[in-house]
Amino acid sequence: MAGVLRRHARHPFWIVSETPETSPRLVFVQVPEPRTAKNRIHLDLMPSQGTQAEEVIRLQSLGATVVHDRRGAEPGGWVVMADPEGNAFCVEHSLAE
Repeated sequence: MAGVLRRHARHPFWIVSETPETSPRLVFVQVPEPRTAKNRIHLDLMPSQGTQAEEVIRLQSLGATVVHDRRGAEPGGWVVMADPEGNAFCVEHSLAE
């Protein structure tokens, strides 16, 4: 993976990859729970253009569904979504928000 890893300013428990603007940014979050099943990947998406709300609408138009809206929850700020096959992912605030 190209880029530099750094801690996110608003979320110190996140490690964010700094990559060129055309590449996706990956966030690695440490969790306290031990692994209980086969390794899985859970992506947290940070929109590079527009707002979080606009990205949620765009993803819904492509077939994703909102599983849990945590924008007003504590801790929160993200939206848990699922693709048409049921794979969960989160949409975070955009870098501009």
